[in-house]
Amino acid sequence: MASSALAKPRMRGLLAKRLRFHIVGAFIVSLGAAALCKFGVAEARKKAYADFYRNYDSMKDFEEMRKAGVFQSAR
Repeated sequence: MASSALAKPRMRGLLAKRLRFHIVGAFIVSLGAAALCKFGVAEARKKAYADFYRNYDSMKDFEEMRKAGVFQSAR
């Protein structure tokens, strides 16, 4: 009577069933991480670079560095 109370564990196909579940979960998590990286980091960095170079004057920056003594060959 005690042996009939416990159901036998299902062992056949258990690995395949768990792998299917975990592979789908890993795929969804990796897509989420990639989207977060693209929109959270890459797009923000692109926008920051575009904002910086929108009104960047390289000659003005060169003159300021030259006056500060950064360059040894340009006086």
